[in-house]
Amino acid sequence: MTYDIKKEAAGIVRTDERGPAAANRTRPVWWRRPWIVPLFLVTLGWWIYTVLPFQDLNESTAPIPPHDGYALYWPSLLGHMGFGTVAVFAVIIQVWPWMRRTHPRVHRITGRVYVVAALISGVLGLSIVPFAPPIGQIGVSMATILWLIVVTVGFIRARQGRYAVHRRYMLYAFALTMNNVWGTVIVSVGLRLPEPVDVGYLLEAARWVGWVVNLILVQLWLYHTDKRPEYLPR
Repeated sequence: MTYDIKKEAAGIVRTDERGPAAANRTRPVWWRRPWIVPLFLVTLGWWIYTVLPFQDLNESTAPIPPHDGYALYWPSLLGHMGFGTVAVFAVIIQVWPWMRRTHPRVHRITGRVYVVAALISGVLGLSIVPFAPPIGQIGVSMATILWLIVVTVGFIRARQGRYAVHRRYMLYAFALTMNNVWGTVIVSVGLRLPEPVDVGYLLEAARWVGWVVNLILVQLWLYHTDKRPEYLPR
């Protein structure tokens, strides 16, 4: 089978079409991606710290701000966090190269789970923003709207077979999904400094810094890997 560099650049050729030897050199072994385990552990720590306190499903004891004027705030918040948790852990599987290349069916299934969970979580999140405290409302709204857009575009491009574009948008989605982990770290560290920072500044920073920094890092990674051949699932 001939190799067409233009088709590969467009994201419509697998690297294994260059020959078995080349494919074997580019396929990663799961343990050669040492960042996947720390990523999972950090995400698990975030879940334990921020989501687990809501396990009793009791609104009167939950650590939530005042929300006068919206009777569905509590169930919407629970739905947002529940589907958001599914999205966060599903996206880790999505960005794991070994899983994507050796188990494409798992990649496709978890991808669909991620898309559904992300869209539901995002819509529910936007519904409660106007009734939450004003600090950080613009930042969290922008991040959530961008999340909904890139997830939708990424899914559509996958269905169209435009996998290079799909990869790009889903990496943007990964950056936005992991925004909450940054936010938790910023607030937790800021409150434990020798000279604590005002919580209002911390909350505002938490709504902006995470997703902006993540998107910059993902874009730098895309520039770095721009010439790298892509292996696409069968």
